[in-house]
Amino acid sequence: MAWRCTGATNAELIANMAKADIIHSDRVTAAMTKVDRANYVRYANDAYEDSPQTIGYGATISAPHMHAHAVEYLLPFLKPGSRVLDVGSGSGYLSAVLYQLLEDPSDPRNKDSKVVGIEHVSELVEWSVGNLRKDGLGSALDKGQIKMIAGDGRKGLPEDGPYDAIHVGAAAPTLPKGLVEQLARPGRMFIPVGTRTQQVLQIDKDADGNVTEKPLFDVL
Repeated sequence: MAWRCTGATNAELIANMAKADIIHSDRVTAAMTKVDRANYVRYANDAYEDSPQTIGYGATISAPHMHAHAVEYLLPFLKPGSRVLDVGSGSGYLSAVLYQLLEDPSDPRNKDSKVVGIEHVSELVEWSVGNLRKDGLGSALDKGQIKMIAGDGRKGLPEDGPYDAIHVGAAAPTLPKGLVEQLARPGRMFIPVGTRTQQVLQIDKDADGNVTEKPLFDVL
């Protein structure tokens, strides 16, 4: 069970997810190890529990194993120079992990890397910026390599696209057409879709613009 991945420290939480075969990649292990979840939750004592937690305003931060699943599926499209959209960015945690997966100072494409977090609760956007700075990512914010904005995530942010990868953290009743349009060619989106029940879909767009859907697993 995923909840068994809970650890006493950030490193132990991530090591437990690797042991449980939720994390498969050394890159994901390294990126998630660099981002201390305690900087992105309301109650630091619960930071390393493998469970969703409230962050206020009716929003939650997803369980760590869900974030690990998301970046594992998006990993082929996360590299220096990539542009990534994080819809429902909440506390800023996954935006930070996504940025770490793009970061490679030795790669000349690194300067073009960008993570855009979009969240409809403006108070959470302000809080997430503070969280990112607390976690040592102030320089990335100042350079515009991480951008956190308030807005309707279903509409995305076309002016900063197209995006090599799009992560959607909250379920949409149907697949948002605007987000599909903002996928790069090629590009991939990870999104839960549904009303009474939800299913996580992997949406792929190939180099010719053809779009395919692949069901991954059910969620609530």
